[in-house]
Amino acid sequence: MSLPKFRIRHLAMTVAAVSAVTLAGTAAAQTMVVRATGPSASKYPAGSRLKDSDKVTLIAGDKLVLMQSGKTRTLSGPGNFTANGPVSASQNTSTAVTRMLAKGPTMRSRGGFSRGTDAQKVLDARAPNLWLLDYREGGTFCVADAGGLLLWRPDMDSDQLLRIEQGEHSDTIAFVSGANYRKWPNETLPIQYNVDYKLSGGGLAAPVTVRFAALNSTPDGAEASMEALISKNCTGQIDRLAAAMAD
Repeated sequence: MSLPKFRIRHLAMTVAAVSAVTLAGTAAAQTMVVRATGPSASKYPAGSRLKDSDKVTLIAGDKLVLMQSGKTRTLSGPGNFTANGPVSASQNTSTAVTRMLAKGPTMRSRGGFSRGTDAQKVLDARAPNLWLLDYREGGTFCVADAGGLLLWRPDMDSDQLLRIEQGEHSDTIAFVSGANYRKWPNETLPIQYNVDYKLSGGGLAAPVTVRFAALNSTPDGAEASMEALISKNCTGQIDRLAAAMAD
């Protein structure tokens, strides 16, 4: 005896729904490789996924930063590990990552170091938000809001002039003592993608080359942000977010 058509449709929809939930659960359980260094780094490219059952073998000098559900786990070799080990979860990490991912950095925030601080601390400082352009970092920078892009420096101790050149066009940005931020000069140098900008001065020991990659929107959450940055090879931001999550 055949089943009525409406019952067949109902069963098919139920099976599809269960399958979707199962697949979603499987995807959520996977761990993403954020950063790998050391001799085995090529085995674990950034953005690759590990299943809970996957084994991770590291040798001396290896370090692997993994992320699952917005939290991180750092593995150091030598040793054998499973992908589904415990991840870090502290209030300090949560606060740091939340600040790093905020979609609207405050221009008046004093996120750097002022007079009298140790010079090495200034050099080691990271921009407090993922979408601030720390102009010390060369390479590709992901931009979700080209009109609101802010330049950032860690040292507020002096007046500095930052020169930006692109092709035949250039502009000079003045950072005054006590200020970390200046807005990107969109009027004279509107942001273009996949072209090189040369930055010099502004406390840089040598000129830095930056090119921009477009994001359709600001990603929500650490995992989505990391995936977006990895897809565009925005290395400086990847390292900054990974460091905030691993602190």
